[in-house]
Amino acid sequence: MRKLILSFMVAALLGSCHQITRNETANGTEFPMATNAGTVSEDSSMFTEIEWLDNDLDLGKVKEGQKVDVAFRFRNTGKKPLIIYSVNPACGCTAAEPPKEPILPGAEGVINASFDSKGRVGTNQKSIGVYTNTFGTTNHNLVFKVEVEKN
Repeated sequence: MRKLILSFMVAALLGSCHQITRNETANGTEFPMATNAGTVSEDSSMFTEIEWLDNDLDLGKVKEGQKVDVAFRFRNTGKKPLIIYSVNPACGCTAAEPPKEPILPGAEGVINASFDSKGRVGTNQKSIGVYTNTFGTTNHNLVFKVEVEKN
């Protein structure tokens, strides 16, 4: 129970440390960038749309101790560059990395993650919070499920 409460506290602290500022690319296109202080800008003129090609994956069965790579694909279906500001796995057994560059309109991108199954025997359903510059919601939830068998 203490681990659960501590996890929520850490997530709340991380979520409260996000501000968007403006940055220019080499070709002069301006887009918001994330920093680690403040809150999200309400300027929706830089928002775009996202289509998740993978957002709920079943990875099947693995042996305990295996590291499993997960790829969540998406497409920018809007008219502005898509920026993935942050990815926040809900568990320490999962690591994730956002794309380093904005995804241009019409282009596809991927969020790569990995899951360490050591000590995780049984059914595991893990989630990754994704923070973007998208209409509708800036917060997205990616989920994967994996069955870890005793080695």
